[in-house]
Amino acid sequence: MKGTYLGEFEEIVLLTVGVLDGEAYGLSVKYEAEQRTNRKINLSAIHSALYRLERKGYLRSEMGEATQRRGGKRKKYFFVTSQGVRALNEIKTIRADLWASLPKVVLKEGKA
Repeated sequence: MKGTYLGEFEEIVLLTVGVLDGEAYGLSVKYEAEQRTNRKINLSAIHSALYRLERKGYLRSEMGEATQRRGGKRKKYFFVTSQGVRALNEIKTIRADLWASLPKVVLKEGKA
């Protein structure tokens, strides 16, 4: 997993960008992630994760058109890269393997 490590929050943000499919910008990612996780998320935490994932090569961004509604400001849209898809598949495989390896008694009785 060297080089493709994703923290839990990064994984949620990366998955959310994928779910939004071309409509992912800071605020839309925040709202979608909050809805999916049922927890409040700070917008600055979303932006930090988006930029960190972009630096890692898991996301790319493009500036949208300026709109009057936003006072002429442009939105920065994010898209999952092929490297991001590989990282998500890798973490999905790791999690599935760990879940499959849990003894059934642990899941039944809640022992840990």
